[in-house]
Amino acid sequence: MTGDVFVVIGAGQAGIQVCNSLRNSGFCGQLILVGDEDILPYQRPPLSKSFLLGDVDEQRLFFRPQSHFDKQSIEPLLGTKVIAIDRSAKRVRLEGGRTLNYTKLALTTGTRVRELDCEGAANNAQVHYIRSLNDSIALRNKLAEVERVAIIGGGFVGLEVAAVTRKLGKAVTVYEAEDRLMGRVVSPMLSEFYSDLHRENDVSLCLGERIDKVEVSNNTVQIYTNKQQSLDCDIIVAGIGAIANDEIALEAGLKCDRGIIVDNRCLTSDPNIVAAGDCTVHFNQFAGKTVRLESVQNAVDQAKIAASTMLGGESVYDQVPWFWSDQYDAKLQIAGINTDYDKYLTAGRVGDTRFSIFYFKDDRLIGADSINDPSCHMAVRKIMSTKSVSVSQIQENLSDLKSFAKQ
Repeated sequence: MTGDVFVVIGAGQAGIQVCNSLRNSGFCGQLILVGDEDILPYQRPPLSKSFLLGDVDEQRLFFRPQSHFDKQSIEPLLGTKVIAIDRSAKRVRLEGGRTLNYTKLALTTGTRVRELDCEGAANNAQVHYIRSLNDSIALRNKLAEVERVAIIGGGFVGLEVAAVTRKLGKAVTVYEAEDRLMGRVVSPMLSEFYSDLHRENDVSLCLGERIDKVEVSNNTVQIYTNKQQSLDCDIIVAGIGAIANDEIALEAGLKCDRGIIVDNRCLTSDPNIVAAGDCTVHFNQFAGKTVRLESVQNAVDQAKIAASTMLGGESVYDQVPWFWSDQYDAKLQIAGINTDYDKYLTAGRVGDTRFSIFYFKDDRLIGADSINDPSCHMAVRKIMSTKSVSVSQIQENLSDLKSFAKQ
C-alpha cells in the first residue's frame, strides 16, 4: 500500500482517529486529513463545559501538536473546504480548484448546529451557538460582559451551558419546547432530577415553551414564546440539536438518511468510501434500530473500524454506546440505551448525590444511567458487551456489579 493515497475529510475526533489507526496498523502510503477550520484537530466536549468556564486553556484542547502529524506523516490541509466527490474518478475537488486523487476515502464530516428559525434570530449578533472553538471563545468573552442569559434548548449542550453560566453568577432562563428536560436522551426520572438540580441552582425553567420571536433594542434582547410570555435578556445561547454534514456524500450519490448510511464495517454504499462519527447513520444492535449517535465513543470506535475497513479488514462495530454530561457537581454517565424500556431498577435513591437506574426490555438489560457512580457505569458497559442479563440477575448482584461483570 506504499503507493496508495488515503484521504480523510473532516478533522475532528473521528478524523484524527482514522488517521492514527491507519498509521498504527502499518499503513505507509500518503495520508491526507482535510479540515475546514484553520487549526489542528481539537476536542469539542469541553467547549460547553470546562473551557467555557475557564478551567481548561486552549492548548489543552488540541488532540496532538504539529510534531505528531510530522512524525506520523499525516498531511493536514487546514482551512480547506471540500466542494465535491467524483466517485468514478476517485477524486475530491477542493475550494479554489485543487483536486485530490484517492485510493480510499473516509468521511468524518461531523455535524453543524441547528439554528433558530424564529423571527429575528437569523444573523443576530446576540444569538450564540457552540460548535467550534471560535464559538466558545466568543461566548466566553461575552459572558464576562453580560448578566442575563437565555438558553434555548434543554438538552446536554443547553444545560451544560446553563450550569457554567450559573457558576459565573449570571441570571439564567432555560426554554425547552418539550415538557421535560433532555427528553430525547434520558428517562422521565432523570428529567425530573435535572429539573430539580437546575432549580436548586436558581435557573428558571420554561418547559413546553417554543420561541416565536426575538427582538433587539438598545442591546437588550426580548424573547416572545408561544405561551405569549416575554423575557428581557442580554444574550441568547441556542442548543437545539445538530444536523449531519452529509451534503457532499448525498451529492456524490451515496445513500443518506439524515446522515451517511454505513454498515457494521463503516462502509458506505461505495466500496471505496467509509464514514465514521456524528455524520453517520447505522443499525445499532443495542438499540435494535437505525440511529445516529453523537458521542466521542461512537466517533472513536467507528473510526477504528473505518480504518480497518480501508485496509481490507473485516472488523465490525459492535460497541455498547455510552455518553456523559457534566452539570454542576453531577456527572451523568449513560451506558446502552435508556428508551423503549418496560421495566427499571434503581440502585440508591433517585435524587441523592449518587445513584444509578437500570433499564430493561423483555427482561433484558438494555442500559443504565449513573449519577456520580463511575464504577457502576463501567460495570454495566462490561456486562452489556459480554452477556445478556435479566432483572433478577442485576438485583442479585447489585452489591458487587464489578465482580459480576468479570464472571
